[in-house]
Amino acid sequence: MPSTLDKTNYLQLFSNLLSIITITICFILKVPQILKLLKVKSAQGINLIGLLMELSSYTIMTSYNYRNGYPILTYLEYPIILAQELILILLVLKYKGYLNIYSFIGSSIYFSVAASFLIGLVPLGLLSFLVPMCTPIGVSSKVVQLVEILRTQNAQSVSITTWFISAFTNFTRVFTTSLESGDLTLLLNFSLNTFMSSSVMVAAIAYKSPQKGSVQKKTD
Repeated sequence: MPSTLDKTNYLQLFSNLLSIITITICFILKVPQILKLLKVKSAQGINLIGLLMELSSYTIMTSYNYRNGYPILTYLEYPIILAQELILILLVLKYKGYLNIYSFIGSSIYFSVAASFLIGLVPLGLLSFLVPMCTPIGVSSKVVQLVEILRTQNAQSVSITTWFISAFTNFTRVFTTSLESGDLTLLLNFSLNTFMSSSVMVAAIAYKSPQKGSVQKKTD
């Protein structure tokens, strides 16, 4: 029978494999959604506030993990998703007609704050204070997106693939985080986001085609 040490090694290998799979998938997490917007040239059903909330959450989590010196494999997906999120927000701003001086000023403020998080201008204690807020922020961003789909009864611009990947990667992180660091804050964050991403995916499937009375009549 395998010893306790062997079981631990197997679990560690499995955790590393899941981390690699998660990071690899995250390279394309937002790509289906980006391609979807480029195809339909509309941001109908996409909530900008939800995207901005996601952006703030990803930024804080990236900074928190980096500043704490956690193994890179346990959080590399955050900076990867962060870059894709910025492209996605740019497209939504474009298709909603919000590209103006105010969006430029807002982006300048964002990059200044993000840089201060990463290079240490912001105390680690403040980041530790902000991290627990990422759970309600991340969950709320998905609630906002879910409400947007239900309100418009139109998910033609929403990528089902992106939300499936989001649910899957959050689920795998529940396992890897419990094994690597056991950080309860991160575990709660990943668990709740798994549930909410799954909920948005189900809603997007239900409203894949615009409902009667919707302005947009294109199908996914």
